[in-house]
Amino acid sequence: MIQKNDETDHGEKTRAMNETIGTNTDVSMESATASQPTSVPASQSSQAGNASTGTQEPFDDECVTPSEPEGKAQGKHIGAVVYFSSISNNTARFIESCGFPEEGINVYRIPLRPKEAPLQVREPYILIVPTYGGGDISKALLPQIRKFLNGHKNRSFIRGVISSGNRNFATAFCAAGDIIAEKCHVPFMYNFELLGTADDQCQVRDGVRNFFLNAQSSQAEHR
Repeated sequence: MIQKNDETDHGEKTRAMNETIGTNTDVSMESATASQPTSVPASQSSQAGNASTGTQEPFDDECVTPSEPEGKAQGKHIGAVVYFSSISNNTARFIESCGFPEEGINVYRIPLRPKEAPLQVREPYILIVPTYGGGDISKALLPQIRKFLNGHKNRSFIRGVISSGNRNFATAFCAAGDIIAEKCHVPFMYNFELLGTADDQCQVRDGVRNFFLNAQSSQAEHR
């Protein structure tokens, strides 16, 4: 597994956003069963809302067509990465630099604009997201990320999370990763600062690839 650079105490992060997304109680590679989504409390609706209603409700994504990846795996397909990037495209550039498709990994992007069709992922994936909020942990996750994870089929396929952040925000550094890891019961696999370095790119690319290869080997041994 990739090793996270954990230099700060993130304990308050999960408390600050305890009801932001639903809980995934089964994150094995073989199962796609999750608990029912948990709605966002009204007190958080200003952060979690959409443009029309100001609320972020969990939705039933059982009977929908899976989305096509923006970057399709080449050669033997082993897994997927899902990411979110704002208009700055910093995370998008990091993802592109990792060269996931060449490693057999599909790449999906969470839509930025509300009018875009929702992303529907139906394969095991690792989620890579920036941390927002300028140091305010309650705003670490943008509504687009929460909406994606509140789709219970989407959430059932998450296997790990990687997050970026800004060390100037102290305990809020990479808070998004801590929040998602606790709520979805998956490992917080790695964090990096801002745009990341060439070493970060190698660590993430190799770590994600090895994670899925090891998972496949483990499944084969138990057949």
